[in-house]
Amino acid sequence: MEELLESIAYILPAAVTGFVAYYMFNGFIKQQNSEKKLILLSERKKNSLPIKLQAYERLMLFCERINPVKLLVRVKPVSENTNDYLQLLIASIEQEFEHNLVQQIYISNDSWTAILATKNTIINKLKEVAETAKSANDLRENVILEYSKTLPPTDTAIAFIKNEVKKLL
Repeated sequence: MEELLESIAYILPAAVTGFVAYYMFNGFIKQQNSEKKLILLSERKKNSLPIKLQAYERLMLFCERINPVKLLVRVKPVSENTNDYLQLLIASIEQEFEHNLVQQIYISNDSWTAILATKNTIINKLKEVAETAKSANDLRENVILEYSKTLPPTDTAIAFIKNEVKKLL
């Protein structure tokens, strides 16, 4: 019995010391892993920021290019037919959109939704104004008059993009 108590007297402190060492070492390893994850996440964000900013820049340029007034200045009618000019304007907007379609990977879902809403609103407004226009030049005048009264949807999208970029920086 005395030998058993003596053995326990040696084993118990060793077991407690081993348990404490295991607990501390395990905590140290977990802390090291979390620090490594934070460093990797920080590096990933640092490397992806220029790509994200470039995507926002391209979408800002897209909004500027589909701004109805600027679009009408850039895309001249090829004939006096209202429908031909409307289709040319829509094709120009769609071409710009397709050129920037991949940028959605790098921006927030809310920003992409704002871009889509802007594009669709402009196309719908062009169609609406074209219904009452008698010629391509009449369509141009009516669109310019329409957007001289109200802000184009591109201004809203641009403000949204600027806000998103401020969050990134």
